[in-house]
Amino acid sequence: MDAVRLIVTSRRSLAAGGGARETLAEVWQAQALAQAIGSRLAVAGPPELRGEAMGLTELAGRGCGVLDPPELAPGELRAGQLTELGDARHTLMYLGGLLGEVGIALVALASSADDEGTYWQCMEAIDAADESRDRVLEMLRRLADRELTLPEREAG
Repeated sequence: MDAVRLIVTSRRSLAAGGGARETLAEVWQAQALAQAIGSRLAVAGPPELRGEAMGLTELAGRGCGVLDPPELAPGELRAGQLTELGDARHTLMYLGGLLGEVGIALVALASSADDEGTYWQCMEAIDAADESRDRVLEMLRRLADRELTLPEREAG
């Protein structure tokens, strides 16, 4: 499935809400998807994005690692459904939005957490989502820089 479609599905599922368990499962799914997208960009994306994409893969993996993995039925792992990235800029814009929404959901969850374990799990996941989003924004900046320099190269 196309990356943007999977991101939109994740955004809808995250927005649908639910309890803490459901929210944490959606956050985990979003981080796993970010990890898969980062991995694909690192291997087959534009060369100027590959280093940042590797960083995204590592950070999103950390975001999954600080959370308990959800119990998913076969085929429910969205990252496993990723078949194509499409336009890198378009995909990264959507992914940045998803990671921002993940951070907001985690802040809300942390502020209402009943136990200290959930609170700290949310805090670590907030850090990972924020750092992942920073990588996405850096990749978008690099793509914008590339688009600005391409006309100069063609004219030269």
